[in-house]
Amino acid sequence: MPPKAPKSEYIETDTGNKVSRRSIILGTPHIILGGRTAIQTEACLRGDLHRLSSPSTSTSTSAPGGTSVIAPSALIRPPSRLHRGTYTYVAQKIGDHVLVGERAVVEAASIGNHVVIGAGAVLGKFCIIKDGVKVLDGAVLPAGMVVPSGSVVGGRPARIVGEVGEGWGMLPGSEGADLRERIRAIA
Repeated sequence: MPPKAPKSEYIETDTGNKVSRRSIILGTPHIILGGRTAIQTEACLRGDLHRLSSPSTSTSTSAPGGTSVIAPSALIRPPSRLHRGTYTYVAQKIGDHVLVGERAVVEAASIGNHVVIGAGAVLGKFCIIKDGVKVLDGAVLPAGMVVPSGSVVGGRPARIVGEVGEGWGMLPGSEGADLRERIRAIA
């Protein structure tokens, strides 16, 4: 009997997504991945958090857009609120070209395109991150914070500490601009 071929660390989907075999993805029917998303080792996506009384409607969707990277040990879960004694989870939208750093916790309602979230950052419930934003390592965004386009956010609690400059995140060679290379490097 010939020896078995070693399993790759990553499973590649028909649409070009790469998902680590050691990642944790809960509630897969409620998670939609855009093409060319990479979910790395021990990253956790929670799609299992939804209102049980109406199973026909998806109330929690973590949906990284095209060419996004979810780094090792990152946690993405939908935001929730207590309503009439039960938790209600809200659908979450993550745009294209988003890099979620290692050990980051994302409970934001919406993340725009061309966003870099630093390692260990925490995005509180119902945050809204617009396009072209950089969240610095270790930043803690309070619940409900709205970050305007082109901002650099840092601190505990987070505040706007600068601007990224015109074309940041979209020009070749800028941080977060071309995540395709990072995805190609994943075996």
